[in-house]
Amino acid sequence: MGRRESRRQDRRETIIIAASRHFLDHGYSGTTMSAIAATLGGSKGTLWSYFPSKEELFTAVIDHASTAFRAQLSEILDPRGDLSTALRSFSLKLLEKATSPDAIALHRLVIAEAPRFPEAGRIFFDRAPWQTVMLLASFLSGFMDRGKLRRGDPTEAAQALISLSAYRLQQQLLMGIAAEITAEQREKEIERAVPLFLRAYAPDEHTSKLAD
Repeated sequence: MGRRESRRQDRRETIIIAASRHFLDHGYSGTTMSAIAATLGGSKGTLWSYFPSKEELFTAVIDHASTAFRAQLSEILDPRGDLSTALRSFSLKLLEKATSPDAIALHRLVIAEAPRFPEAGRIFFDRAPWQTVMLLASFLSGFMDRGKLRRGDPTEAAQALISLSAYRLQQQLLMGIAAEITAEQREKEIERAVPLFLRAYAPDEHTSKLAD
């Protein structure tokens, strides 16, 4: 990468970070390209040369927040490793992310704005939660193929595990029932959720013998 391209990438990163703060602080509707440009100290035209619309900028913000995290999840989901261990590690990592202050703030933003600005909800769903579902579904499908899990729709299975792992504690934060979630609470939740999932998708006796 040349020096010019490197500077452009650095500038793009700076814009995304500034925009992230604006979206979290002011919501999707309350964030304007002019305000972001003013924060950065540049012209609106310069900002538009990187992101032609607020929708594209919001997409970049979501991608920035989720891409590195999915890379970490991909490393955890080793198809050659132990299934139970991988699912526990994945679920705990996901729960830590889902109950982080920034994640809760982003979820609240999307929930509040989606009725008036459905594009915000669509972008968030397509670029963040759904990508995680697809990543986990691919992993589970491999174990179903090998007879280590009961054959079923891997997408539905992935959604079931994610719901079992993250729903209860995340909802408590979203609704203000809890101010924070401790590491002990998260670990306890995963120790409840993963065994439930594994029992629900345990292979039948015939399939289990073929896998062995």
